[in-house]
Amino acid sequence: MNIALLHYSVPPIVGGVESVIAHHARLMSNNGHSVRLIAARGDSLSEHIPLVMMPLADSRHERILQVKEELDRGKVTEEFAVIRDKLAIELQEALTGVDVLIAHNVCSLNKNLALTAALHQLHTTAPRKLPRLILWHHDLAWTTPRYLPELHDGYPWNLLKTDWGNLTHVVVSELRRDELSELMNIEPASIQVVPNGVNVAEFYKLEALTESLLGRTNLLDAAPILLLPVRITPRKNIELALRTLAELKKDLPQAALVVTGPLGPHNANNVKYFEMLTSLRTQLGLDSSAHFFAELYDGFLPDEVIADFYRVADALFFPSREEGFGIPLLEAAFSHLPAFCADIPPLKKLGGEDAIFFSPDEKPEIVAGMITNYFRTALPARLVMRARDSFRWEAIYRQHIAPLIRTAR
Repeated sequence: MNIALLHYSVPPIVGGVESVIAHHARLMSNNGHSVRLIAARGDSLSEHIPLVMMPLADSRHERILQVKEELDRGKVTEEFAVIRDKLAIELQEALTGVDVLIAHNVCSLNKNLALTAALHQLHTTAPRKLPRLILWHHDLAWTTPRYLPELHDGYPWNLLKTDWGNLTHVVVSELRRDELSELMNIEPASIQVVPNGVNVAEFYKLEALTESLLGRTNLLDAAPILLLPVRITPRKNIELALRTLAELKKDLPQAALVVTGPLGPHNANNVKYFEMLTSLRTQLGLDSSAHFFAELYDGFLPDEVIADFYRVADALFFPSREEGFGIPLLEAAFSHLPAFCADIPPLKKLGGEDAIFFSPDEKPEIVAGMITNYFRTALPARLVMRARDSFRWEAIYRQHIAPLIRTAR
C-alpha cells in the first residue's frame, strides 16, 4: 500500500513523536509498503522513504506563530483561512496516489490549527479524493492543563475534541484512550491502542552478526532466553540443558536455549556428541527453540557478539560436569544475569550464595522448576520478558500496526 505519515517535523528533528514516526516508516517500508513523509522540517529517511516538504505545516513557521498568537486570544483571522486553504491544496497534492494517511498529533494539539482545519476540510468535503484517514493521538490538548488557556469553544479549537467520522483513532496508551473516549463521547472499544516501543538493536548497539543470528532464530520472540556460552563437548552436559528446556516449556512455552560455541576441536567424538544432541532436540520437539550457533556460523563467535547475547539473554544456564574456572559465571555477573549452575567446586566457589545451583545429574523437571519459580517471582525478569514480547518495535508492528493497515485497506 501507499502510506503517508503527516506531522509538523520528522527526523533528524529530535522529538518523541518524530522518533516514533521514523520507526513506523521503516517498519512499514521493510514490510513492503511504499511510504512517504509529509512535514515542514526534517529529511528523507532513505531513498525509499522520501519527504514531501510543506513549509506551512510547521508549528514554528512565522505565519503560523502569528496566527496562533491571535487564536490563543480567541480570534480567528482572515490569515487563518488563507493559510488553511493553501494547506488544503498542498496537502491534497502531496497525497496523490496515497491509500492511507496517518496524521500524528496534527488533530490532537493546537500547534498548527490551520493544518488541522485543512485536513478536516478535505476529509469532510472531498472524502472520495482522500486516502483512508488514521489520526494518531500521542497528546491531547483539551485534557492537558497547560494548553487549556489557549483553547476556546467553537471552530477551529473544537476540531481537536470532535469525532470527524469515517476514520480510525489510534492512541498510545489506555490512559489516552479513556481521555479521548470521554472527550469525543465515543466508545473506548472503537479506539485502537498501539504502544510505543524500543528498537532493541539500537538500544543494545548490537553487532551486525548478532542481528543476523537473532533474525534467523527469531530468538527475541522467546521468553525466557537461556544462554549456554560453551563449546559443544560432552563435559558441558548440554543434554541436561535440552531436557530441562523441554520440561521448562510446559510452564513457560516460549522458553528458548542458545548454545553459542562450535564443536570442541580436540576430540573427534564431539561430532558424534553433536549428532546425539541434534537428534535429542528433535525427539524432544525443540527444533524451533533450542539453537546451536554451530549450525549457523563456522568457528568461534567474536567476543563482541557473545557480549551481545549476554545482554539479550534472560539467564545463564551452565550445567557443566567439569570446569577449570568458569568465566561465563563472571560474564553473567557483569551482565546482570541470574545464573543457574551445576554444583561443581569451581562454579560453587565463584557463585557462592549468589547463583542457583543444581547437581549435574539432577532430574530435568527439578531444574526446570527452579527456573520457572525464578521467572515467575523475580520482578525485573518478568518485566524484561513482557517488554520484549510487547514493546519491541517489531512486535508492535506485527501485533498492532500491520492489522491496522490491513483494516484501513
